[in-house]
Amino acid sequence: MKFEDIYQLYTKHFLVDTDTRTIRKNTIFFALKGDNFNGNAFAAEALKQGASYAIVDEEKYKNNNSHIILVDDVLETLQELAKYHRKILNIPIIGLTGSNGKTTTKELINAVLSTKYKTTATKGNLNNHIGVPLTLLSMTPNTEIGIVEMGANHKKEIAFLCTICNPDFGYITNFGKAHLEGFGGIEGVIAAKSELYNYLKEHHKSAFINPQDSLQVEKTNTIESIPFIENLQFMEVNPFVKLALNTSTIQSNLIGKYNYTNIAVACTIGHHFKVSNKEIKAGIENYIPENNRSQIIKKTANTIILDAYNANPTSMKAALENFEEIKAKSKTVILGDMFELGKTSLEEHQNIADFVENLHFDHCFFVGENFYQTKTKNSLFKTFEDLLNHLTNNPLKDQSILIKGSRGMRLERLLDSIR
Repeated sequence: MKFEDIYQLYTKHFLVDTDTRTIRKNTIFFALKGDNFNGNAFAAEALKQGASYAIVDEEKYKNNNSHIILVDDVLETLQELAKYHRKILNIPIIGLTGSNGKTTTKELINAVLSTKYKTTATKGNLNNHIGVPLTLLSMTPNTEIGIVEMGANHKKEIAFLCTICNPDFGYITNFGKAHLEGFGGIEGVIAAKSELYNYLKEHHKSAFINPQDSLQVEKTNTIESIPFIENLQFMEVNPFVKLALNTSTIQSNLIGKYNYTNIAVACTIGHHFKVSNKEIKAGIENYIPENNRSQIIKKTANTIILDAYNANPTSMKAALENFEEIKAKSKTVILGDMFELGKTSLEEHQNIADFVENLHFDHCFFVGENFYQTKTKNSLFKTFEDLLNHLTNNPLKDQSILIKGSRGMRLERLLDSIR
């Protein structure tokens, strides 16, 4: 079957799925492969569950079924279908990357723009070579603006993702110490994230920038840049970020002064697309973070700031600085290992351990094999189970508690043990 024919099948329902556990009726199932699975083997099951067609790249799974389509490579077909669909859509696409805050920023932009437009944005953090095509293919002819988050842990990934989503506008949240192992250091991070700027320059597109970030200003000096709107001012954090937009006060549901820039770019993008200040205010104030991202959880005896979605040296330091500024009678921090730091791992964990000792917290618990190797006067636990046992036998009371660590640490599992 020709590629154009596959696209025509897709346009009947604008549905694509890659997991038989979440198959939707009339979808097209793409039988992707992974290290531990082969989607080809589930093609027949996908049809049985309601898929209209299944795309496979191993002939033995076609079984002479006219609803199973054989291609050379399923992943490449998915990516090419997304690129083709993006051209047909012909709508503004905002591409977003950065070391920290990508998903929160994406959600804020979507919250603001969706007050006026029909938007489609990346779901969760589906921001890789599979997630970006799926995001584009979730856009229908009704979509007026697309927001595409792009993640990477190696060089050339952002450049490749840009060729798929072809952004008209771009924004880099920041250049921080994330995925150092794959990027080979902070200079590698800067080069990799700047691939978005390179694409925008080559295709005569525009970048939104934080004018207070000298690196963003430097990297965009040869392309059209749109700075944060001037009539926006940071007011305070206690514990949520409050800001002023002209004569209006915006009370967000986000903690941490570091979230000001995330809110600022959402306001700036809204302003660029002619969203009124009233609508911008409503969009920001109605957004409530979830999925372990700076959530405030009130328990019977304690209040928890759960920031266990991810962590790297830059975001860890920012979270700690913000937590110190928050007014509370007693404070406890629970910090889990930071992953993908390569040869700098022990050094970076020691830096955080040293940083904490200069702050004013009542208790500090470090957990994980990396933190366990640090030298500190604070409590060290090699495993999650060790920490859990300690907190069970020595329950915290009347504390404000910051919980932060990399996704692999799954520190949200502590919630049931804290009253």
